[in-house]
Amino acid sequence: MKEEALDLKTAKAQSFRQIDLRKKTRLGEGTIQALLFLTGILSIFTTIAIVYELGKEAMLFFADPDVTLVKFFTMTRWQPGIGEYGIVALVSATLTTSAIAISIALPLGLASAIYLSEYASPKARSVLKPILEILAGIPTVVYGYFALLFVTPILKSIFGDGIQVYNMLSAGLVMGIMILPLIASMSEDALSAVPRALREGAYAMGATKLETSMQVVVPAALSGIGAAVIVGISRAVGETMIVAVAAGAGPNFSFNPLDAAETMTGHIARISGGDLSYNTIDYTSLFAIALMLFLVTLVLNLISQWVVNRFRERYE
Repeated sequence: MKEEALDLKTAKAQSFRQIDLRKKTRLGEGTIQALLFLTGILSIFTTIAIVYELGKEAMLFFADPDVTLVKFFTMTRWQPGIGEYGIVALVSATLTTSAIAISIALPLGLASAIYLSEYASPKARSVLKPILEILAGIPTVVYGYFALLFVTPILKSIFGDGIQVYNMLSAGLVMGIMILPLIASMSEDALSAVPRALREGAYAMGATKLETSMQVVVPAALSGIGAAVIVGISRAVGETMIVAVAAGAGPNFSFNPLDAAETMTGHIARISGGDLSYNTIDYTSLFAIALMLFLVTLVLNLISQWVVNRFRERYE
């Protein structure tokens, strides 16, 4: 009888300990869930606050009787101080430098990703991938002076007087080097996520390593690669210091990469550093440019989501 009573007490004690442990676990999970919820709400609130501030100040710019949407989207000169409001001059430079950057980063980044995912040994991958990702940690102002003081002289020796000291080609090339690690890393993750069975099936059909990589693995990872490319474009569109240092310091409507021109981000950086009076046309024009930049980035992110959902491969 004593042994049975002792066993009963022991069982009750263990039961109470299990209940207490469950309560602590649930309390910890509830705390983590609440923190995650607050973090999500904070990020949403921050985005709404940014849009509100940009929109509020941009409306002051468009409220000016001399500013119209037609002028804003069709004029090719940007000098708000004298009544010229053509953002096309800034958009053309932004698109030109971004196009040069992605034309460099896409082939090099994708080739790097294919090598790291399909060809490199584990030892080579452990060495090469961190070296590649070091490029992502270099401050962009360093990239800017690298473009101005190293890349531009090389281009001058090639094109001679046909290229200006400040030019979009130099800035675009260095921007491509800057976003290369981003595209390579995201693409390599997408390629590595492709099931091994697809590779083995291709080898069983007699495909070579190159045929398997290019005709099986890359198409299977197309959604991730497409998302990486669009994120890279967004990064190039939003880059500031490289274009501010190397591309030029004046709006110029030109798609010639050998010319000097100012991008949207470069113009914001240059003008905001000056002595601007609050509520002037020059001041509020900065928010109109920033809102345009925000909308461009938003559209690119929406396209990225569409690409991921459209081309995603699901494996059971």
